[in-house]
Amino acid sequence: MNQDRISGNWKQFKGKVKEQWGKLTEDDLNVVEGKRDQLAGRIQERYGYTKEQVEKEMKDWEDSSKYKW
Repeated sequence: MNQDRISGNWKQFKGKVKEQWGKLTEDDLNVVEGKRDQLAGRIQERYGYTKEQVEKEMKDWEDSSKYKW
């Protein structure tokens, strides 16, 4: 799924993101608005992960679902 599609379907997509990373707040997701790098930063901030951990977790999630950037 490309960036334009993610941004266009963000309201639906963010529910799936919230299921995966429940510590993210509604405000976090509203700020992110479909931008992968900003989502990675928010996950890193909320969970205390390294950048590498976040990238691995996001890639694993993308690979196991239909949601891809």
